[in-house]
Amino acid sequence: MTVMGVSKFERFFRAAASLDVDRNDLKRYGDFVDAKLYDLLVVGQASAKANGRDTVEPWDLPITKGLQECIHRFRRLDEEVELKPILEQLATHPPLDRTPTQEAEERYPEIIGGLSVALAETFKIMYPDVKNPQTSHWEGVTAVFDRLL
Repeated sequence: MTVMGVSKFERFFRAAASLDVDRNDLKRYGDFVDAKLYDLLVVGQASAKANGRDTVEPWDLPITKGLQECIHRFRRLDEEVELKPILEQLATHPPLDRTPTQEAEERYPEIIGGLSVALAETFKIMYPDVKNPQTSHWEGVTAVFDRLL
């Protein structure tokens, strides 16, 4: 990620949850985003298959009410941080049995943004006094998402 990208990433987490993240957190964040987007796509693929379609439509992705609210908060935050162009670079996925439609793929950056807001807010819920998340904090927060998504 470019220096500008790192700077925006840091600004985003400060704005979303008053967290100070650094370059070391970028790898963890990238791994988190990759894993959670893939998890959503796997469930979306199963939905498409169950409905007899060869493509994954946006409505196949299991976007919960809470995640939808985080997507809305991301949109408001992104107006000041402008992270969406960077998230477009992160919005990749391995090949699936069912191909996502272009409309579904166009939603990835905002879904990732919503996941990012949810991630930042979960740090603050689980560890209210933490300013700079450490490995143990990342492991705890990631374990929660692994069970819920």
